[in-house]
Amino acid sequence: MQRTLQRTSAFVSLAVGLLLFMLTLRLAGMPAPATAEQLFNQKCAACHAEDGSGKTAIGKNLKLRDLRSKAVQKQSDQQLYDIIAKGKGSMPGYSSELSKADIEHLVGYIRELAKKQRK
Repeated sequence: MQRTLQRTSAFVSLAVGLLLFMLTLRLAGMPAPATAEQLFNQKCAACHAEDGSGKTAIGKNLKLRDLRSKAVQKQSDQQLYDIIAKGKGSMPGYSSELSKADIEHLVGYIRELAKKQRK
């Protein structure tokens, strides 16, 4: 009985060690999570410009609102979240590409763009 318990304990220790090793290898190969600014630059800046002004060729053509404007900033976080997730007008939705947390971070970043403009 004692010997069986020792073998089981050794097996469990080995299995846990192997699992942790595999997890470490998996995490080492994963890219670091993107910051809100990086996400914005990857997904939004082509149309909305890095500063959120909408002053890009595409943004001007589509007559996009400045994301730093009062009209955009007065929208609730939920409204902005829904626009990013579901899209609006010619803007595609990003709910299939971005996590809920990523979209929430983008909403926060849009708020920060307005604060940066005021400085």
